[in-house]
Amino acid sequence: MAKDPQTPLDDELSRQQGEADAQVEPESVEGELEEAIESAEQPQEEGETPDNPEAEVLAAKVEELEQSLADAKDQSLRAAAEAQNVRRRAEQEAEKARKFALEKFVKELLPVIDSLEKALDAMGEDATEAHREGVSMTLKMQLDVLGKFGVEAVDPTGEPFDPQYHEAVTMVPNAELDPNSVMEVIQKGYLLNGRLVRPAMVVVSQAAE
Repeated sequence: MAKDPQTPLDDELSRQQGEADAQVEPESVEGELEEAIESAEQPQEEGETPDNPEAEVLAAKVEELEQSLADAKDQSLRAAAEAQNVRRRAEQEAEKARKFALEKFVKELLPVIDSLEKALDAMGEDATEAHREGVSMTLKMQLDVLGKFGVEAVDPTGEPFDPQYHEAVTMVPNAELDPNSVMEVIQKGYLLNGRLVRPAMVVVSQAAE
């Protein structure tokens, strides 16, 4: 079948279609497509985090566990400190009980020592040497035994009067001693491991008129 000859109108239409096809460039289309892909794949800006309820729950749980751990450590340290204080107090009470367990016994024994001292002082020239030596040795043995258990005598003759360890029986004017000095010890005092068991009974000097 023979092709119909083109008319001048057909030629004009063909020319315009060619120009339209030439205006659409493939590189331009590909460039726009790549820009769209890159825009879609671009990561979110720094500081923006997607909403994740599960992560928020886990973070809150971790924070709660850390706080619980800190509280447990604090309670453990407090309990250890309290236990140490209780143990220290118990040791101090035990040491005090050990040191002063003999206090009542010492108080009962002191009058015996007082009697031996008075007996020794009261011996006149007519007393035999053996008698004097016997009393003296008995007194020394008593004092030595008490000394092994922390008992010591308080004999403040000539020392300043101390109300913590001395008990004044009377005050006597005396120009030879400083006022408020111990002139005479009527009865010795005693300490048990540094604690007063019995004060010394003394005569205290005062300024002469």
